[in-house]
Amino acid sequence: MFLLSPGSHNELQAAIIKEFAPRFAGGAILVYFGDTSRKQLFLEKDLMKQLRVPITEHDKLPDLVLYLKSKNWLFLIEAVTTHGPFSPKRQKEIEQMLRNCKAERVYVTAFPDRPTFKKYAHDLAWETEAWIASDPDHMIHFNGDKFLGPHKK
Repeated sequence: MFLLSPGSHNELQAAIIKEFAPRFAGGAILVYFGDTSRKQLFLEKDLMKQLRVPITEHDKLPDLVLYLKSKNWLFLIEAVTTHGPFSPKRQKEIEQMLRNCKAERVYVTAFPDRPTFKKYAHDLAWETEAWIASDPDHMIHFNGDKFLGPHKK
């Protein structure tokens, strides 16, 4: 259990853990979780080292990182209330940072509601996923070859 600072961003992060993770990343381990006021609220250092995720660049990590060992998938999740979706530029930066990571990446941008999604939809990169907390059973797939999962470059 985490004690989060108040605010809509952290409410969305809580929804990601409570609603998104069980639906779309069942069995995943929480690797990293940053609070708006405490950037390293939760950090699984040993697992990050094992996955070759650079800990020193935590400020560049997305808001939440989950690891699904059974598929070797690393869920990189941005919680967007006022800024910061997985744009092509942001996705490229993360790929560069994780160049030594052996886990396959799944990029997810989470939004609290449809109006917020609509505001940022034009910025979302291809080969990413969008999840809207107000409609927790559904995802929007910004890809053409498959649904949820990593994409080969």
